[in-house]
Amino acid sequence: MGGLLTRALLTLGLATGILGSALVYAQVNPENPEDSSAPVMAQKTGYANMKMILDNAPQIVAGRDVIDKEFRPRNNAVTADEKRLGALQERLNSDLDSITRAQLDRDIRSLNRAIIRRKEDLIEEINFRRNEIENGVRETLELAISIVAEQQGFDMVLTDPVVLYHSQRIDLTSAILKQLRLEYEADQQEQASR
Repeated sequence: MGGLLTRALLTLGLATGILGSALVYAQVNPENPEDSSAPVMAQKTGYANMKMILDNAPQIVAGRDVIDKEFRPRNNAVTADEKRLGALQERLNSDLDSITRAQLDRDIRSLNRAIIRRKEDLIEEINFRRNEIENGVRETLELAISIVAEQQGFDMVLTDPVVLYHSQRIDLTSAILKQLRLEYEADQQEQASR
């Protein structure tokens, strides 16, 4: 019983402390709002959906196209080997002598291992290139977020996975994507003029 009472008192004390802190931060010094000793005032906070931005930013989309062109021949070769493996497995189900069946079984296992290795290597290389492209765009993305936040008077912009809820009123995602499109188009025009 004593433990329950102690926990209840601690919870009440914690709640009182949080409420007291909130009231202190809500107070403003009306004589001098810029006074550094005055409590911190509420800041204008925005939100950016990074998944949506990374899925739709033209710089990332263009990077995906580059990756697709770069790795498509290897992916097509793996797909062709998978079809060949399927044909070998069908042939294994037909009426074969034991020597032919054993050799075919070894070929199937060998081809299957090779396909698995090539797929793993391909996935690893694609992920490496994707990260490389996203890291190259990160500076542009941070600049776009800063520009939009400053233009719209935001003091801070939060992104996932920290945000559990946000109102559409503070969602800057569309504006950031628009800024990224403007920067992408400017980069394309600059490259075309070279």
